[in-house]
Amino acid sequence: MKENNRETIYRRPESLRDVPTHYCAGCGHGTVHRLIAEVIDELGIRERTVGIAPVGCAVLAYDYFNFDVTEAAHGRPPAVATGMKRVRPDLIIFTYQGDGDLAAIGTAEIIHAANRGEKITVIFVNNGIYGMTGGQMAPTTLIDQETATTPGGRSFQEAGPPLKVCEMMAPLDGTVFIARGALDTPANIIKVKQYIKKAFQNQIEGRRFSLVEVLSPCPTYWRLSPVESIKRLTEEVIPAFPLGIIKDE
Repeated sequence: MKENNRETIYRRPESLRDVPTHYCAGCGHGTVHRLIAEVIDELGIRERTVGIAPVGCAVLAYDYFNFDVTEAAHGRPPAVATGMKRVRPDLIIFTYQGDGDLAAIGTAEIIHAANRGEKITVIFVNNGIYGMTGGQMAPTTLIDQETATTPGGRSFQEAGPPLKVCEMMAPLDGTVFIARGALDTPANIIKVKQYIKKAFQNQIEGRRFSLVEVLSPCPTYWRLSPVESIKRLTEEVIPAFPLGIIKDE
């Protein structure tokens, strides 16, 4: 697009507010926000979209999205989304959750919402650690990863392996689309956007539960620079959580 003989190559999505970010340098949340906003704009659903964000770094989402976003108790966004969607099936409802929220305190909520086939969209940001509360071990923390609560590294014997949410959800009859992407390269970021768009399209079409997991860096509590965090994402995290579409019905 050209304006005053200059070509516009970037434009802030209408669904994203023009405000300073609170996120740490190198955090992936801002990238995921933009992808969601672009998808909502492209699908023309901003005026009927409602996001639900829980406790944790994800809670800041309502500062950035230019549409209705409500906060839920820690781990409870799927329950809130279920109520909203059943009362207002005309709305497009999505939850925006981190790994501590969705895969720890909210495990029962997400599993049963998925099993019931609730017609909602779930965006699951997995950085393998509790980001807002001090860098404690999360259900998705890798084996041997050092955290505030595992200074010697996560032990398989004591804590078990990292929880693979997508693989856990895919066998449930209520789910129709389960995919995992990552923010380590431009090509993978483009795929994440495609997955998010597919998940929203499913809801627009009245289809059942969709979930997109996004592997994201947390430089602050990984104790790495932003550049080093991206390298770790590629070399350590992705091998533990394989990328791609796991279920598409």
